[in-house]
Amino acid sequence: MSDSSSRLDLVDVVCEDGPVIAVNKPAGLITQGAPRGVDSLVDLVKAYLKRKYDKPGNVYLGVPHRLDRPVSGVVVFSRNSKCAARLAEQFAKRQVKKVYWACLERPPKPAQGKLEDWIYRIPDHSKVEIASPNREGAKPAHLTYRTLGTSRGKALVEIELGTGRMHQIRIQFGSRGCPVLGDMEYGGRQPFEGAATIDDRFRPIALHARSLTILHPIRYDPLEIVAPLPAGWDRLGFGM
Repeated sequence: MSDSSSRLDLVDVVCEDGPVIAVNKPAGLITQGAPRGVDSLVDLVKAYLKRKYDKPGNVYLGVPHRLDRPVSGVVVFSRNSKCAARLAEQFAKRQVKKVYWACLERPPKPAQGKLEDWIYRIPDHSKVEIASPNREGAKPAHLTYRTLGTSRGKALVEIELGTGRMHQIRIQFGSRGCPVLGDMEYGGRQPFEGAATIDDRFRPIALHARSLTILHPIRYDPLEIVAPLPAGWDRLGFGM
């Protein structure tokens, strides 16, 4: 297994508040469950906590949600099991506000609105497709969006998820002819040039988990966690 301590510069902590720790995941890094010899975000955050707090033995880290490998942005964890269960419940009950920014290859029409579909996960594949409501295994998916700006024929959109289906943003916009820049799996035709990635084998896409708003698992007050945009986004021409 690789030496995680040599890669702790990848751990960009954007919030530490009691048992809550949140990081800005770089594109190309798998959240959890990496094959042997490959770093995961969970491994690196555990190594960060172990070093920072001089913890002996194994370090506990609760993982209430994940991000796709080519996606960047905020991922939240818990440092104890009780709070991990509380955060997991919030995600399961859709009590977490999830805001994403995406650069689309074509501006959506209308410039703002709501997308509603049924999504089916293809068995034995990490891929989904739009399905009819009566298809067995299909699940409803909806989101709202608004266009923040346009540049060079592309659009920067802000998205708030109503559901958290696998590849939801990617398939919902891709199926409407407005794929996420760099997302060749769902209709993209142009690479996300200049974007940073930790592994050249996994090209990033222009989709960023901009913020999460959770209820703090101890105080129960709203906690908004924002992740700055990674390198490369400033080249898209939206004045960021």
